[in-house]
Amino acid sequence: MFRPSTPSHPAYLRVVHTSAWYDLVVTAGFATPWTYTLVHDALQRAGDALGLGVLPALDPIEILYANLMGSVVVVWALLRIINPLPVHGLFDGIARTLFAVWQANALAHGAPRWLWLFLVAEVPFGVVQLVPWWRARRTDLMDTSAVKPHGDAGR
Repeated sequence: MFRPSTPSHPAYLRVVHTSAWYDLVVTAGFATPWTYTLVHDALQRAGDALGLGVLPALDPIEILYANLMGSVVVVWALLRIINPLPVHGLFDGIARTLFAVWQANALAHGAPRWLWLFLVAEVPFGVVQLVPWWRARRTDLMDTSAVKPHGDAGR
């Protein structure tokens, strides 16, 4: 199992970089109305052929929301590809947690079952990016030498 020791470890930054490439590949098609129409049709055909459910017909608001999400994620992915920083992994892990919760909510309310494919990718990337921060925080809390007495604040 992959276990980067700290958020600044080179292996951790490779995860941040890899997750950014995944995001770019998966969401680039959502960024424009023209490409989203192609993605929608492909997901529709695949879901129907595999018996995993189909999407509703396209409407302008759905296209708008898909394009907003796609545009933001593409820009966020490019930032992490060009300049992956430890803090980008923290925020990406938080965003993936939110995405996973909303995907699970959609699945619980009847979304097509192919959405599981996206959820299964979100969770591991989120965990791998958040666990080193959680471990570092726990280590900092247990390090009593880092705690200053009240009277020493600001010195």
